[in-house]
Amino acid sequence: MSANLYQDHLTTRKNQEAQAVQLLVELNTLANKGVNVLFFGNRIALNLVDIIAHHDKNALNIADTLAFATALNDQNLSHTTVDLGQALKSGKQADSFTSGDEVPATDVVLYGFGRIGRILARLLMSRPASDKGLQLKAIVVRPAGEADLEKRASLLERDSVHGWFDGSVVVDKANSGIIANGRFIKVIYAADPSEIDYTSYGIDNALIIDNTGKWKDEAGLGKHLQSKGAKKVLLTAPASGDIKNIVYNVNDDTIGSDTIVSAASCTTNAITPTLKLLNDKYGIENGHMETIHAFTNDQNLVDNHHKAERRGRAATLNMVMTSTGAAKAVSKAIPELKGKLSGSSVRVPTPNVSLAILNLNFKNPVNSSDELNAFIKEATESEQWQAQIAYSDSDEAVSTDFVGCEKVAIWDAKSTLAQENRAVMYLWYDNEMGYSTQVLRVAETMAKNA
Repeated sequence: MSANLYQDHLTTRKNQEAQAVQLLVELNTLANKGVNVLFFGNRIALNLVDIIAHHDKNALNIADTLAFATALNDQNLSHTTVDLGQALKSGKQADSFTSGDEVPATDVVLYGFGRIGRILARLLMSRPASDKGLQLKAIVVRPAGEADLEKRASLLERDSVHGWFDGSVVVDKANSGIIANGRFIKVIYAADPSEIDYTSYGIDNALIIDNTGKWKDEAGLGKHLQSKGAKKVLLTAPASGDIKNIVYNVNDDTIGSDTIVSAASCTTNAITPTLKLLNDKYGIENGHMETIHAFTNDQNLVDNHHKAERRGRAATLNMVMTSTGAAKAVSKAIPELKGKLSGSSVRVPTPNVSLAILNLNFKNPVNSSDELNAFIKEATESEQWQAQIAYSDSDEAVSTDFVGCEKVAIWDAKSTLAQENRAVMYLWYDNEMGYSTQVLRVAETMAKNA
């Protein structure tokens, strides 16, 4: 690289950093007014590197974004969502946005603090501090021994898959709680929901997010509603009986005033938005879904007795055939696909990020892989689907590239196979982070439907 070219790059970077500093001020001001700012469906981390990367990736000028954000602040916009990337791309003006209704605070309790519980806590605590919207007030875990509080805090702070928590975690032993990014989270020890009076902790009309998977029917999950201070329940697993299995942006409009709702499974969430797109466009006759799934906590690390077939064999040494209800569960979100999809699963020796393979027969011809990829790419760039589905066309993409991705699925364009009325398609998904992001979207919808 010549000296002049190097100097040009350095000057450009310095200018970007200077503009990004000003943009940070405007974005913080918007956040304090309750404006949820996105960039092509992605949350913007309030740091210089993330802001510059988003602009470089999408070939947009920070100066233009700065001017737009300043205009939004000038009109005192509040309590709404603005996608700055989409606004700039489509040529919208700041005055085309209007303030929304103020979002009331909703107390949230995480019942269970395993993989999904801790990811949900991280996502909630990574948001700007506010007295509106979802407010994580407590976690409920089984009674445990000495130093349990410190262990829970350490597990929130350190994660072998997702790295360090973005912020501070402090143990408040005197009050049996954890302070994360300045916000107090009460740790409640209980063996059953019937033991808990949430109001005694200053918690009322709470949304209980059950991450234990212990109860999946109305009778079991209804125990939560018998607890004083609990109002609604959201299950982070597929539900049985008449409980609705909700996939955000597909059938979340059916929640209504329901007090018990399921956010379905990670795999159901990964495949359902794309299946809806494909069914609306081409019409799905039938097909099969295979998930190559990261091992989970319900498997054994070494060979040992297990109530489920094959899951007793060592998870880190074997590919393990198992079952999945994801394909069947799709029909709860898309009724017209009932009976059209079969499904199976293989657990593999990776701790996170899975791959769903869709082998489908269509009513209408897809003609070619290029046509199908172009259709999906256009959808992933639309305001409707950009937050759920991402598009990858890299020859080098592998599973670890998608650790931490908040999109519920990533379409692997290089692997698409399509001819006439048949196609095989591959979807990556972070089965922890992507799913947890969807769970919170469902939680927000439940909270609004007071």
